[in-house]
Amino acid sequence: MSKHIIAPSLLAADFSDLKSAVGVFDRSVAKWLHLDVMDGLFVPNISFGIPVIKSIRPLSKKIFDVHLMIEKPERYLQAFKQSGADVLTIHLEASVHAHRSVSAIKELGIKAGIALNPHTPVALLEDIIKDVDLVCLMSVNPGFGGQRFITQTLKKIEKTKALILKTQSKALIQIDGGVTTENATEILNCGADILVAGSTVFKSDDPLKTIERLQSISV
Repeated sequence: MSKHIIAPSLLAADFSDLKSAVGVFDRSVAKWLHLDVMDGLFVPNISFGIPVIKSIRPLSKKIFDVHLMIEKPERYLQAFKQSGADVLTIHLEASVHAHRSVSAIKELGIKAGIALNPHTPVALLEDIIKDVDLVCLMSVNPGFGGQRFITQTLKKIEKTKALILKTQSKALIQIDGGVTTENATEILNCGADILVAGSTVFKSDDPLKTIERLQSISV
C-alpha cells in the first residue's frame, strides 16, 4: 500500500450526524481526520471549534488534524490541544509571529503545520520549513468546501518538495481542496504526502470505498 496519508475533511460531512461521519472515518483505512476551524474573519465562513472537536474526540483514536483558518491562532493553541488535536496547522498569513506560534505548538507535544493560501509564494517558507512537521498547500481559496482544484498548485507542490530537499526538512506536504479520485494520482506524483478530501469522500455514495480507492493509489 502506498505511504501517503488520506485525511477526510469533516467540513463536508452531514453536521446533523457528525457521530456517524466520524464512525465512517474510524472504520476506514484513513489515518487522519481533517478538521477545518473557521472564524468568519480570516476566511468568509464559520464552521466549528473547540467544543465540537472535544465532543467527537472520544469517537476515534486516530489522528485529529486540526487546521486553524483563524486570525491570531496563537490565542487558542493550548485549548485546541486540550480538545484533542494531534496536529495543529496555522496559516502563515494569519500569524504575525509564525515561528513563535510553531514553537508553541511543538512545546505542547503535538505536530505543527504551516498553511499557505493559493496566492502565497512557497519562497516565504524558506526560514520556517525546517521547524514544521507539515506544509498545507491550499489548492482552493479557503472558506468553503466543494471547490475546484487550482491547477497552479501542482507547481507549488514541486517547489515545496524542492525546498524540503534543499533544507533537509522532514516536513510532509499536505494538499487541501478540490482533491478527487481523478486528480489524486497527479497530485501525489508531484510530491504530495497527505491528501485532504472532503466532498469527494463524504458526498460519495460509498465513503469507505472512496477512501480505500484514494489510499490504494500507487505512485
